[in-house]
Amino acid sequence: MTPAINLLKKQKVKFEVLKFKHDPSSANYAQEAAAKLNLAEQQVFKTLVIDVDGKLYIGITPASQQVDLKSFAKSISGKKAQLADKNRAQTATGYLLGGISPFAHKKPIPVVLHETAKQFQNIYVSGGRRGLEISICPSTLAAITKATFAAF
Repeated sequence: MTPAINLLKKQKVKFEVLKFKHDPSSANYAQEAAAKLNLAEQQVFKTLVIDVDGKLYIGITPASQQVDLKSFAKSISGKKAQLADKNRAQTATGYLLGGISPFAHKKPIPVVLHETAKQFQNIYVSGGRRGLEISICPSTLAAITKATFAAF
């Protein structure tokens, strides 16, 4: 299993693992998960590594929307935000792009969860590998990751 799933098991929280066959030609990982698992895109959340003023953050946002980097920076009292460099993101989290989970990163990274997650009983996030999704309650995800909620 992945570090994310191992952490959730250790925490003894309720979650479900969903698997699908990842298409290597797909670069829209969250949308691919939604389509292959027959899930609503607004309920499938992508995990992005965002560089704000030189510091890394995790932004978890619905697959159905693009992240507003200016709003993200503002939500954490930062000035300039950009998606982190691929290698920096993978090194800091320990996961490959398309499989970056909100849980169990190599280094502690602050997490910001899009506030629309609150409207769902469960949301779907990466389980730490392409083709692996986790269904989890947003409040449980926020508690484990010490996430803050924001609109971005």
